Amino acid sequence: MQSLRSLGLVKGVPGPHGGYKPTVEAYHSLNISVSDTDSQVPIYKNGKKVDGVTVAKIEFTSVPQPTGCEAAIKVLGSIKDLNLGDIVRVGPTPVNNLGVIGKIVGRDDMDNILLVDTKTIRSIPKTLVGEIASRNVISIKVDSTLKEASKILSSNSIDGAPVVHDGKVVGMFTVTDVVHALANDREDLPIGELMSLNIVTVPVDMKIANAIELMFKKELGRLIVADSNDNLYGIVTRTDLIDCITNLKQFPIITK
Repeated sequence: MQSLRSLGLVKGVPGPHGGYKPTVEAYHSLNISVSDTDSQVPIYKNGKKVDGVTVAKIEFTSVPQPTGCEAAIKVLGSIKDLNLGDIVRVGPTPVNNLGVIGKIVGRDDMDNILLVDTKTIRSIPKTLVGEIASRNVISIKVDSTLKEASKILSSNSIDGAPVVHDGKVVGMFTVTDVVHALANDREDLPIGELMSLNIVTVPVDMKIANAIELMFKKELGRLIVADSNDNLYGIVTRTDLIDCITNLKQFPIITK
């Protein structure tokens, strides 16, 4: 058993009912391995992905401690390039999009475990954009005049609104478009010719984790949400996503 332990195939279990139990490497050696469809959970060291390494388990070992929280991270692959003092980022995990950032304060080469002093822990809820989208959408008709559209933006104190035609979003009209129209003597044109066509529409069943990634890549402040018939369902903004992640709206504001 000591030989198997030195090979990383079993690990000791203390206690009166202890003994040895197989490790993940043992199952791999027996060809009871992770399928091709299993997700890889990456580790990043100083901002760069560590090749050939994935995370098998994350256990928080000191959550009750008021001064900090440590995580024991079981790693598949070599941890020789992960040293004490390195800043690492783990995740996101496939289900809850859990991410952990912290400093390595311990390393068990026998069991391939990193002890990380966590600085940041984030988990994005499995919420769909349709669940948090603003349904009371202020929109502009495609044949509206510049004055009509500007009055809609002004009276509602918003800087942009989707342009709809037959229930479908065909563009976006913003305060910037108003300025461009006036600057280029195009104020007599309908909104359909002044609006921006650079819109991104997402389905109601998109996860907010994917919505956040899309916003980040496209540098967008809002996403148009469409139903199964591609009709306007609602709008999701960065503020909506932040509120959902932080759960700030679920907690009362206490004032003295």
